[in-house]
Amino acid sequence: MGPAELVQAAAMARRFYLEGKSKIQIAEEFGVSRFKVARVLETALERDLVRIEIRVPSELDAERSDALRARYGLRHAVVVESPADAPAAFGGGTPTEDAPDPENLGEVAAGLLGELVNEGDVLGLAWGRSTIHMAAALHRLPPCTVVQLTGVYDAGTADRGSVEAVRRAADVAGGEAHPIYAPMLLPDPATAAALRGQTGIARAFEYFDKVTVACVSIGSWAPGISTVYDMLSEQEREHYASLGAAAEMSAHLFDADGRRIGRDLGERCITVEADRLRRIPEVVAIAGGRRKAAAIGAVLRSGLVTSLVTDTAAADHLLLETGPGPRPALDRADPDGV
Repeated sequence: MGPAELVQAAAMARRFYLEGKSKIQIAEEFGVSRFKVARVLETALERDLVRIEIRVPSELDAERSDALRARYGLRHAVVVESPADAPAAFGGGTPTEDAPDPENLGEVAAGLLGELVNEGDVLGLAWGRSTIHMAAALHRLPPCTVVQLTGVYDAGTADRGSVEAVRRAADVAGGEAHPIYAPMLLPDPATAAALRGQTGIARAFEYFDKVTVACVSIGSWAPGISTVYDMLSEQEREHYASLGAAAEMSAHLFDADGRRIGRDLGERCITVEADRLRRIPEVVAIAGGRRKAAAIGAVLRSGLVTSLVTDTAAADHLLLETGPGPRPALDRADPDGV
């Protein structure tokens, strides 16, 4: 390109990339065809006259996020840097199977909810350490109602767990809060049924069909990383393990293919039913770490989740898995066909 061509190319590139003018407008200004403008802009890129740089915050991995979204048909996938990926001077190191969930997932999920929730929506929060961290990190939400989707792991700690998360989110949004003051798992179906009939709990359940955005956590079938596992007896754990339990979400159990198992357990639980969860337009799961990677994949295959906030350690495992077949998160299809 000669000097006149370089100057013209620079001017056209400035109009297009910095001033936001269309190719037709640029063509009219310079007295050329829009095809000529397109060729000049393409040449400007090829000759390094224009450099396009895509930048996101350092803790977000845009490439993995997009790959994960495409693979599972997710509406939104946000992958954050695992603590193990950070420099050692900043607390990073080699990832291990028993590494705890990255706490920054909650902060990123809080930002995502700020994008997804609209005024007048009903936000549902299920029990989980990740959702509790998310609620604590919330700084802005449009006016909305917030409802608890599950009972708590321990009713004695409700003020420091799910109930507090619901109240915190409602305070940020300036909306109503509908918490559930009850354990997630009861000794028998009769006790669970009686609790569901109590006024406050029944009122929360009435909102389940109105929820537009839900936030859930995912657990692996192992001690310390599954709420349900920790609440069951050893005999019950062995029973559900024999059925192929690989993951847990909101007191629902799944095998490795995303099929629900142990449906009898739901009769003893205070939780949103799976069919109601599937009808919620946007269900955001927050879970990360290598130890939860397989469980996250199982829940994604269930078709109950539409969006995911995870970390690079889990994302790498999910992207290496053999294809999940149909994109379950987008289709919302039940693997059981029921």
